[in-house]
Amino acid sequence: MESIRGKVIVITGASAGIGAAAARALSLVGGKPVLVARRERELLEVAADCGPDALPIVADVTVRADVQRAFDTALSHHRRVDVWINNAGRGISRPASELTDTEFDEMMLVNVKSALYGIQAVLPHFQERGEGHIINVSSMLGRVPLAPIRSAYCAAKHALNALTATLRQELRAAYPDIHVSTVSPGVVATDFGLNALGGGVDSRSLPGAQPVEEVGEVIVDVIAHPRADVYTRPGMRERVAAYYEAEDMASLEAAMTLHLPRNDPR
Repeated sequence: MESIRGKVIVITGASAGIGAAAARALSLVGGKPVLVARRERELLEVAADCGPDALPIVADVTVRADVQRAFDTALSHHRRVDVWINNAGRGISRPASELTDTEFDEMMLVNVKSALYGIQAVLPHFQERGEGHIINVSSMLGRVPLAPIRSAYCAAKHALNALTATLRQELRAAYPDIHVSTVSPGVVATDFGLNALGGGVDSRSLPGAQPVEEVGEVIVDVIAHPRADVYTRPGMRERVAAYYEAEDMASLEAAMTLHLPRNDPR
């Protein structure tokens, strides 16, 4: 896609899963991915797949100083950043009744505050240039919270969605060429479930899990054709609308709730 060729695109959580798939897809259409994650070996493997224009940066996006360093490194190397994708995230296997303060804080830090750090690192640069694109990778569970075992993850993604929407409203009048997007996948065939706080079932074993490459392609399309709110599969938007239009949400929840296996009884 010519609209992506040459764009400098920072992707957090890029050592595996959706971030790695997006990086590979973007490199195939001429993007210059800047890959940010904690795991150096895995990050370097993804960077090698993406070719010589890929820039790996080992950083912990739950640390504000690391996020700022990642931005500064990208800017020093490429002289600009065009797109920033806040993709880093982590799930949890704990119902609301059992959550500890530490677990809840971890979900907010990894899934929301890391995105805030990215937004605040790149936004002055975008404002100076008068253009840019921030993409926050959320989840269907941030729209329709139908997995009780993912309690605090659902809450965090709802918070991320609100943060994204309010940022878009804040920028609209003065910076119409700074785009702010939410991308909401459903169940994706990655190791997300295995890495959930408290352990969990392998998402790749769940029926109907979406191939991660498809989600990467959706992110490519969002960059090529910016829009505010994007789902990675047909029918997902309609499912969200049906949930919020329901006269009795509780009845709908009873029919739609996802009962994911739990591997860590305590």
